[in-house]
Amino acid sequence: YILNGRWSFSSGTDHCGWIMIGAALGDREGNALTPPQVLHVLLPRSDYEIDPESWNVVGLRGTGSKDLIISGAFIPTYRTIDADIVLGGNAWQHAGRTETLYKFPFSCIFPLGITSSLIGMAEGALACHIAAQKERVAVTGIPIKEDPYVLYAIGEAAAEIAASRTGLLETVDRFWDKTERGEEVSFEERAIGRRTQTAAAWRAVRAVDEIFARSGGGAMHLKTPMQRFWRDAHVGLSHAIHVPGSIFHASALTQLGGEPQGVHRSMI
Repeated sequence: YILNGRWSFSSGTDHCGWIMIGAALGDREGNALTPPQVLHVLLPRSDYEIDPESWNVVGLRGTGSKDLIISGAFIPTYRTIDADIVLGGNAWQHAGRTETLYKFPFSCIFPLGITSSLIGMAEGALACHIAAQKERVAVTGIPIKEDPYVLYAIGEAAAEIAASRTGLLETVDRFWDKTERGEEVSFEERAIGRRTQTAAAWRAVRAVDEIFARSGGGAMHLKTPMQRFWRDAHVGLSHAIHVPGSIFHASALTQLGGEPQGVHRSMI
């Protein structure tokens, strides 16, 4: 294959010797195929350029998710894999691997790396908020620890963030155990798992909003970490893996005996 194009959001690319990206197949003239066909492809550092000015954002600056530019790179077939095989859960059969990790649903393990980071940000924001409020006195002269409304907000946020973490891990543990027993994780189970994962992300960030709004003006200073947690969490929530619409649609329709089609099967 010959690869050309520009790819955005390549996180951590400055530190990599190789990249794995998605590539849409075209005909010999470069026109996209219908229906679309996508491959995951591997390229060495010598085959692509990094746009150093392409990641200037309000949050998650540390991910360095810069654009890649590829022009006429040759890719041998052995460095490609059909994306549908990966998403369908059959890649392990093609590769001859039988370990649980390789048989584990891709639609569960891929979002896990992103949502777990988001929940970690929420936990960091909560810890930062609690530390700052211990000795804080409001402009009214009342210590924060005597304000029942702020205490309620902290307690509720802590519970929501903990529930997000628990829901995410419970799904992974249950899917892992089932896979290890040699049982297939059904589409309905995967859809519900994605619903749990997506809801966990939104729940955790809403909790961050509640405590950030009660952190006082000092939290707005760039010298304090609270504003960074808030910015990073919101940018993390904008990742495509956290878009709830089609996921909630698919999980509900499947539970009602329907058969989701098209975009409603995406990343499930």
